[in-house]
Amino acid sequence: MSRPATLAAAFSPFEELADELLPHAFSGDDGSHDAAHLIRVWRNAVRIRAEEGGKARQLAAAVLLHDCVAVEKNSPQRAEASRLAAEKAWQVLDGLGWRTAEISPVAHAILTHSFSANIPPETLEAKILQDADRLDAIGMIGAARCFYIAGRMGSGLYDPLDPLAEDRPLDDKAFAIDHFETKLFRLADGFQTAAGRRLARERQQRLRGVLAMVLDEI
Repeated sequence: MSRPATLAAAFSPFEELADELLPHAFSGDDGSHDAAHLIRVWRNAVRIRAEEGGKARQLAAAVLLHDCVAVEKNSPQRAEASRLAAEKAWQVLDGLGWRTAEISPVAHAILTHSFSANIPPETLEAKILQDADRLDAIGMIGAARCFYIAGRMGSGLYDPLDPLAEDRPLDDKAFAIDHFETKLFRLADGFQTAAGRRLARERQQRLRGVLAMVLDEI
């Protein structure tokens, strides 16, 4: 008889670690930063680490806890989200008996993964987490998350009179496809690892294809 599927199993070979950390991994109801997002980021991280190396257990902990404090995209505290998550992750791991030397690199990776925080990652594990998380913001999944968040924030899909913002300032709070230019297309230039950069180029092409198809239909 097969074992029932669990979320922790998706983080193999760190199922036990995932069992411990998943209860602390979420603090909101944002479907773009849910369990599915964590699993995708872990799979991206595994692909990158296979080429780049890095400490797998620290990386797994950082992935599992990188969004453990939820701050909405339109919140004035948005830039503080990764710092708040790093602080909570430190408390969680300390409570589980991790040593300071083990917690510190995990907290650093979480602190520096955020685009909004704009803090350079200094360790390989931090660079992998940042790349793995940003890969989930581009490509088809990135487009889907963009439209989901726009709906969550009450934004429109596009400006019906000027969808490409040729005669107006870009405004991604008002229109979803403006976010492609204000942020998503910029992400591919900031990847930290060679493996991440290669994967980003592939997904960037898909993301541009999504925008082209949207424009073709309007």
